Amino acid sequence: MKLVLLQDVKSLGKKGQLVNASDGYARNFLIPKGLAKEANAQAMNEYKNAENSKKYKHDQEVAAAESAKAVLDGKTLEIKTKAGKSGKLFGAVTTKDVSLNIKSQMGLDIDKHKISMNDIKDLGTYTAKIKLFTGIAAELTVVVSEA
Repeated sequence: MKLVLLQDVKSLGKKGQLVNASDGYARNFLIPKGLAKEANAQAMNEYKNAENSKKYKHDQEVAAAESAKAVLDGKTLEIKTKAGKSGKLFGAVTTKDVSLNIKSQMGLDIDKHKISMNDIKDLGTYTAKIKLFTGIAAELTVVVSEA
């Protein structure tokens, strides 16, 4: 019997999958417990709509990541901060500071957890890698200068 799973079922499949199960298992266990429903025309239509919705959402996220990469990749971000006479910063430039400067200078809202770099403790030029989506990343040059 063909079923659409409403919840994850061990050794059968994940929520939203279309699976085959024996008639007895389906009628006596899966359907009464609310774990699955029979794959009739309405259920199949709902299943296809859910799949199309997932694909559309994924495509939108990929497009947003690609446009953000086009804006960020290879660009230079300038951060001005206080430093001592030897070039050591008072504090450090962190991913949070980089995220805030990206938002103010480039108009993109990037989560600080998506930026990978070491904390910057001296004046100079550094590289930050920004993970925008699975397989999509941008490299940004960060120039730290004295205010």
